[in-house]
Amino acid sequence: MTAVEEKPARARLINGPGLLLVWLYGVMVVGAVSRSAYQIATEFDRAPLAYSLSAVAGVVYGFITYSLVRGGETARRLAVVCCAAELAGVLGVGTWTLVDPSAFPDATVWSQYGMGYLFIPVLLPLTALHWLRRARRQQPENS
Repeated sequence: MTAVEEKPARARLINGPGLLLVWLYGVMVVGAVSRSAYQIATEFDRAPLAYSLSAVAGVVYGFITYSLVRGGETARRLAVVCCAAELAGVLGVGTWTLVDPSAFPDATVWSQYGMGYLFIPVLLPLTALHWLRRARRQQPENS
């Protein structure tokens, strides 16, 4: 035994397609947070639910981005949970905006399944969940 034991290397999650996911999530963080911050600061009373949901989306995107960059099995698991929550949010809010449009006088990031963002909000968690599942299978047993 040595006095200093080496930690196993963290499994990287941002190789190959994972790097594209980090980039896309980063863009979504900037878009959702900046848009919602402006809307909350200047016209919150117009559509508080929509602007608050956009802020929540931005925080979720930020956490997923951080988890992907951090790497490791714990971060991968947390990213899976957040991506599943993101997907549930997109599907729930997307459906809600179609069923009761009067509840949303202004759009959220997740309105109509992310139509205002080229449907990236619904495609991104599906892609990320697939990538994270694949990354799990590729990890060596000891990491």
